Amino acid sequence: MNHLQDIERQLESLSRAEKALLLGTLVREMGDSFPGVESNPGVCGGEPCIVRTRIPVWVLEAARRQGVSEADLLKSYPTLRAADLAQAWAFVRTHAADIEKQIAENEVA
Repeated sequence: MNHLQDIERQLESLSRAEKALLLGTLVREMGDSFPGVESNPGVCGGEPCIVRTRIPVWVLEAARRQGVSEADLLKSYPTLRAADLAQAWAFVRTHAADIEKQIAENEVA
């Protein structure tokens, strides 16, 4: 039996209150986790990008600020999915200062 199956089996024996406490712990530990966004030093200078793409989050946020709709972003970037945009916006909310700095650093004078 693998580790995950063992944990699933143990979950069955927990009360609803214990499961709620466990869920709270998981949420706290993963609160800064964005599975649709990753930073790799060798990709786009290490800036946070949408997974499977080389689209930096700051590019999407800058476009959104200029009034580009989500539908237009999805048309402009065919590899992008609606779920990717949701992850990007969540990332922007929790990393606002970093995104602001990246937008400022990349603005065309």
